[in-house]
Amino acid sequence: MGYFKESISGAGNVNALHLAVSDDGREWTPLNDNNAILPPTAGTKGIRDPFLFRLNDGSWVALATDIAAGGSFTKPNPNIHVWTSPDLVNWSADRLLKVNGTNPNAYSWAPAVHWDPVRQAYGITFTTVPQGASYSVIDVAYTTDFVTATDPAVYYDAGHGVIDSHVVTGVNGSNYLYYKDNATGRLAGARSTSVEPGSFTKYTDGVAENRCTEAPTLVKSLTAPSTWMLWGDTYCPNAKFDLWQGDLVSGTWTKAGRQTYTAPLNAKHNTVQPITAADRDRLLARYGGTSWNLLKSYNFPGRYVRHASFAGKISELPFDPYQDAQWRLRPGLSDSTGVSFESVNFPGYYMKQENFEIKVVRDDGTAAFATDATFHRVAGLDGTWSSFRSARFPTRYLRHSSFALRIDEISTGTGRADATFDIVQ
Repeated sequence: MGYFKESISGAGNVNALHLAVSDDGREWTPLNDNNAILPPTAGTKGIRDPFLFRLNDGSWVALATDIAAGGSFTKPNPNIHVWTSPDLVNWSADRLLKVNGTNPNAYSWAPAVHWDPVRQAYGITFTTVPQGASYSVIDVAYTTDFVTATDPAVYYDAGHGVIDSHVVTGVNGSNYLYYKDNATGRLAGARSTSVEPGSFTKYTDGVAENRCTEAPTLVKSLTAPSTWMLWGDTYCPNAKFDLWQGDLVSGTWTKAGRQTYTAPLNAKHNTVQPITAADRDRLLARYGGTSWNLLKSYNFPGRYVRHASFAGKISELPFDPYQDAQWRLRPGLSDSTGVSFESVNFPGYYMKQENFEIKVVRDDGTAAFATDATFHRVAGLDGTWSSFRSARFPTRYLRHSSFALRIDEISTGTGRADATFDIVQ
């Protein structure tokens, strides 16, 4: 997965390309501690809306919108960012590619790539407003080398504003274009038997979590060839993804529960492409994963364990400061077979029980503190994930109650669900 980052307050905004890997396309490990892999150096020195694509020779290209952090979305800009790589770890220098030179008064948003077998060239679709038009369309420019490109042509015009394209080719003899339909607020789908500009016809109204849903990303399942996933970004609240699973051909989609996927923290406008096990291993060897984890609630899977005013609770992400939800899992302070949870933004502070309530407190070095801050990870009481048994009170487990964290004896189905968590990255 490629993405850039934003947070609610803007404190976590990073307009640069980040990468994450996954074995199932649902649970993601951010690389480089969720720091940037490719900081932009050309143009505005900022990016949005990255797109990754494996080229016909097996090498890679990364494209992105040229907008700096805090920059104007609508400022005219004919260029997009381009990086190329033979292996996802050795990258070219950042450069600009002009794709929209004939529209001097328009922006060039959200580039995406597909192969055009007739032209023997790569089509770069992007959002813009053509000269003389009053609404946005999907345009296309063609390139063979990602150094120069043709003048743009209108690729898809819905008669009203559309943004954010993803073209998938060669599925049961048809090609598919998904986009954000500004009139309906949904991620809609069009299809064609060719990839010619103007040939696509809408075939499904698609999906949306709300009218802020945008940035459709189509991903074919690696294990079930007829199953597709459709990711959608949202900006209300910002930095939150929704996921649907279904049949691309019929345009039938079912919302996936948040228990079944976890996107990287603060990720925006993702791009997903299949990679090999060798690619994954090479990326992890070069960049590493994360040095911290998040704890995801089982029965409120949009909520994560955090501290607020040094009290433990679960809150719905996104929130700021987002670092309140990041924990370093240390060997148990009183028993190395257990685990202790150290705060990332308050190093040396740990989750501990005080009168059965969870507080985040500086380690005072005492044996009593160590025992109160140690838990034993066991199989999830609700039959999945993990639960954490108190070292101080071995019949009590970490759980949330009215979203506050505490340790309790567990005897009900609700309690078992409250006491079950997933350790994610």
